[in-house]
Amino acid sequence: MRRFLLLWLLAVPCALSAQNVLIKKVELVGDKVIVTYDLDDSNSSNEYLLNLYASKDNYAAPLTKVTGDIGPEVKPGLNKKVEWKLIEEFGAYKGRISLELRGKVYVAFAKLRNFDAEKSFKRGKQYDIFWKAGTTTPISIELFKGNQRVQGEMSHPNNGSYTLSIPSNAKAGKDYRVKMTDTKDNNNVIFTPFFKVSPKVPTAVKAGAALLLIGGGVAAAGGSKGGGDGGGTPVGGDIILPPLPTH
Repeated sequence: MRRFLLLWLLAVPCALSAQNVLIKKVELVGDKVIVTYDLDDSNSSNEYLLNLYASKDNYAAPLTKVTGDIGPEVKPGLNKKVEWKLIEEFGAYKGRISLELRGKVYVAFAKLRNFDAEKSFKRGKQYDIFWKAGTTTPISIELFKGNQRVQGEMSHPNNGSYTLSIPSNAKAGKDYRVKMTDTKDNNNVIFTPFFKVSPKVPTAVKAGAALLLIGGGVAAAGGSKGGGDGGGTPVGGDIILPPLPTH
């Protein structure tokens, strides 16, 4: 069933202290709202945390179905764009709605450094994580598999490094990530990219070694029965067992 939108879009001017945010245009494209704005700051190295609000809930909570130049680490500049999926946020909507941008200068409590999510993390191993600290407030560091917390430390010094231990009984999977939280503000959170956790020795290698050992044992047992004096040579000659895989 086709859904229709009938609404009036209005922009509410806003300012961030000595910096200015000017919403230049708000347009409806299909079922999406495109907001174009300028973020003016004489210090181009500043970064901002920006959120988009709507009058439907009296600007109580930031909109979540947004992409583009929104959220943390937004740089100053012209013609910044935010795409808002209105139907996903509010469903079929009819009426008047106003939008407002709010923000502040963003100082990240931590910025990850050189985290390699492409490598495979092994169970029972330890890995160093590094970041650039933006505050001195202690942080929480937790390992998650999907939405399930595996383990963590709730008050770690924000000193730029942490040794992550992968439990030896952790389930293999590609949906692991580390969550870091500012203990002064539980809404201030960063995640590593998802990474893979695998066994120390691949299951296929373990299974292959077990089959070779069992096969060798059977052949040796069969050969010992063939000799009349109990000292006969095993069938097929000597059997050389393969080396066991090392951890």
